[in-house]
Amino acid sequence: MSRKLVECVPNFSEGRDRAKVDSIAAAISALPGALVLDLELDADHNRSVITFVAPPETVVEAALAGAAKAAELIDLNTHRGVHPRIGATDVIPFIPLEGVTLEECVKLAERVGAEIWKKLRIPVYLYESAAKRPERVNLENIRRGQFEGVREEVRTNPDRAPDFGDAELHATAGATVVGARKFLIAYNINLATPDVEIAKRIAKSIRQSSGGFRYVKSMGVPLKSRNLAQVSMNLTDFEQTPIHRVFECVRSEAARYGVAIAGSEIVGLIPKKALEMTSDFYLQFENFQPALVLENRVADALAEKDPLASFFDALAAATPTPGGGSAAAAAGAMSASLGAMVARLSKFDPGLYEDDRAFLTAAIQRDADAYSAVVAAYKRPKDVRGPFVDEAMRGATLVPLEVLEKARGLKPAAH
Repeated sequence: MSRKLVECVPNFSEGRDRAKVDSIAAAISALPGALVLDLELDADHNRSVITFVAPPETVVEAALAGAAKAAELIDLNTHRGVHPRIGATDVIPFIPLEGVTLEECVKLAERVGAEIWKKLRIPVYLYESAAKRPERVNLENIRRGQFEGVREEVRTNPDRAPDFGDAELHATAGATVVGARKFLIAYNINLATPDVEIAKRIAKSIRQSSGGFRYVKSMGVPLKSRNLAQVSMNLTDFEQTPIHRVFECVRSEAARYGVAIAGSEIVGLIPKKALEMTSDFYLQFENFQPALVLENRVADALAEKDPLASFFDALAAATPTPGGGSAAAAAGAMSASLGAMVARLSKFDPGLYEDDRAFLTAAIQRDADAYSAVVAAYKRPKDVRGPFVDEAMRGATLVPLEVLEKARGLKPAAH
């Protein structure tokens, strides 16, 4: 049975008192099976982000334990920071990681929301894929007015009523927003200026809600501790809008105001694929593929204990290779293997089948390499790429043709 893992990335309204945040992390990790992977504090935002993973049942209990400890330690009446917030435990997102669907994470969010109200008497709003109302899909709509504003408006405006609990925020812990979503990259770019108005203009130009990039949420905030302005972002689908495209756009917009980039930072964790995409973009590799990364190759080698499952995982991944040609070669190799089995059982020479099986097995990778060669050819300068493209296209055509011929040859041999 395959294991099930859920990632949870709760955000807490405390980023200056390390002891308090450590206590919250300890409450989470005290649950058997809950593994805290990362803990980030930001004094200017006065906010912390804890990343942990756990099986579905454990992730519920761990999230509740963290929320309970935060309610005990954090008082929003005295909290000040540049990041919007409505709760001591401000946001609790559940992300499917392994063997779990987004729909299952929605159910987890609903369970946690109900339990937070029942056990802690903190009202809960549901957002993203767990939202019960379309306007609550976006977190910023729920947080509009922050703790102080929501505390007053919820008493008189039915549209601001929580999904779980009474229309009255907790006196010190406020409200909590719980949801389910895909993987998100929290990414900040710091500008070499204290002028927060520039950061706000840039944030407006790049965020989806203002007509900018899809899958980008952004705001401009001051970093008083460093005398800088920051474009703070959430990238909700890094494969559709990759991190390097956002960085280049912010750099270009900042240059219009005569401002340089002071640096950028990741809050929490980032998928390896996002960094691979960025390195490929900036270094302009002509032959880049994930298998060139040392750690990926090691993981592949370790996975060879179950190579068929590894191949299926690679085939299902959101990458162009391996693709249909590799799948066809694999199907042919399996046919040749069955032929060799029957030959041996019938006391015949399996040599022909074994030769074809070896050829077709090698063709699985050859087809992927042929595709990579085409991509590399098109990355060459336009004025010289012609012959390289022709040669690469010839190779990309030749491999599937050879696979077809070998597969056709298996049928008469089987008779």
